[in-house]
Amino acid sequence: MPVLYSFRRCPYAMRARLALLAAQQTVELREVVLRDKPAQLLACSPKATVPVLQLADGQVIDESLEIMLWALAAHDPAGLWATKRSEQIEWITRNDGFFKAALDRYKYPNRYAQDFSQLSLLQIEQQHKQQAEIFINELEQRLQASAYLFGPSISMADIAILPFVRQFAFVDKAGFDLAPYSNVQHWLQQFLQSELFAAVMFKYPQWQPGDEPIIFAP
Repeated sequence: MPVLYSFRRCPYAMRARLALLAAQQTVELREVVLRDKPAQLLACSPKATVPVLQLADGQVIDESLEIMLWALAAHDPAGLWATKRSEQIEWITRNDGFFKAALDRYKYPNRYAQDFSQLSLLQIEQQHKQQAEIFINELEQRLQASAYLFGPSISMADIAILPFVRQFAFVDKAGFDLAPYSNVQHWLQQFLQSELFAAVMFKYPQWQPGDEPIIFAP
């Protein structure tokens, strides 16, 4: 059985888990605490980031998007990856690049203080919030036409991007709820209230060698 090293609050790990559930793939889940990474994770992937999926044949996939693609290539009963694949990848790439960079600097301005020494922490935060909002506004426009990014049903792009929009929203949830993003707000709220989200956010104990396996399955 494949083994997934994961951390439930990490948006990359969250989207990998979402895809595995959507694809009805069963894995052994090893919940990792990032400040206390197990040697088994480090042996699988020197990058030491989550998620990491070790397949039954020993192959290791240590990029969340690659895990999603592996899962949905094996089984995609809801058709998340059935159409407009190149366009889906374009949106995911923009999320993972432009939006994620702005989001990190908005959420953790103190980590980037040396890069912006002429700015206060508040200025770093606000400058990068404005940059992140460029992508949020693009999503807002896209969602005017349909409930999800690629039509009336959820796609791989939706579940790849939503965990990061959730992270953006909760930096200042009260402010986000008052902002003129009614389509994005509704899209996010549907996700937060879904059974799929509840399943991936269930709090598992930190994995330790010798523990009874935790089976993560639909």
